[in-house]
Amino acid sequence: MFDALGALIAFRLLHLEPASGLGAAVHFFVMDVAKIFVLLVIVIYVMGLLRAMLSPERVREFVRERPDWQARGMAVTLGAVTPFCSCSSVPLFIGFVEAGIPLGVTFSFLIASPMINEVAVFILAGVLGWKLTALYVLAGLAVAWFGGIVMQRFRLERWVEGYVWKIRLGEANRVEPDRSLRGRHRQALAEVREILRRLWLWVLIGIGVGALFHGFVPEDWVSRHLGGEAWYTVPAAVLLGIPLYSNATGVIPVAEAMLTKGVAVGTTLALMMSVAALSLPEMLILRKVIRWPALALFAGVLAVAFTLVGWGFNLIA
Repeated sequence: MFDALGALIAFRLLHLEPASGLGAAVHFFVMDVAKIFVLLVIVIYVMGLLRAMLSPERVREFVRERPDWQARGMAVTLGAVTPFCSCSSVPLFIGFVEAGIPLGVTFSFLIASPMINEVAVFILAGVLGWKLTALYVLAGLAVAWFGGIVMQRFRLERWVEGYVWKIRLGEANRVEPDRSLRGRHRQALAEVREILRRLWLWVLIGIGVGALFHGFVPEDWVSRHLGGEAWYTVPAAVLLGIPLYSNATGVIPVAEAMLTKGVAVGTTLALMMSVAALSLPEMLILRKVIRWPALALFAGVLAVAFTLVGWGFNLIA
């Protein structure tokens, strides 16, 4: 249906040639705009109904006072199924510290939360298929689990800003959510509006970049330079993702265009992970609660992990 819509607008209404770079780019852009925004609205609404009772406070309570391995498993899982992005990093970090949750567990949550979420998973599956989606999710969960363990080895408490230890998030002003079906419906609609307001521009930019790549970058150039044979393509993809501010959803169209042109799977996954969890704005937000040595360690651990994941998948492929 979406492919037909793209063909209708690009080839019949605009009279572009299917074999031309512009025709291919416009077809890709229209098709992905329709497909991704339809999926976004449906998935955000459905998950909003199911998740209306989940809040950052409840996430914190789930993890509090559990054994380290159990707390880490719950933190990674909750990070993967909750919608919190980099803008939520500071209050979540403070809330976890207040609850006495180990910092390594907290960082496992902070790694998983922006990199994996149910909206991105459903859209990734709809655009690229379940096989690649499963690879991305499994790799992301592994990075979050082991990344938190590595971070914990460095005694991070000494690099947490002093004011964080003094903050106590009060219970008095906490509002009990409306548990009725109508209340969940209103909250789900509000979540659709809020997430679309936050995402629409980045999704359009991602689709535009993907369309340009799809229409104008020659396949033979891609196969020679980004096909996975050269070792440097993966670390280059990780570095490329750092200055880009998007999320797992916004980078999907770029990944789709890269894969259709022949970019190696591992290189594509490394870029997606870097954009979602290692972007410069994410680092600057975290700087409010941790000092530069911890921030450098966090970025270094993730960069090495994403590079190893990319190399591993390229080797398997």
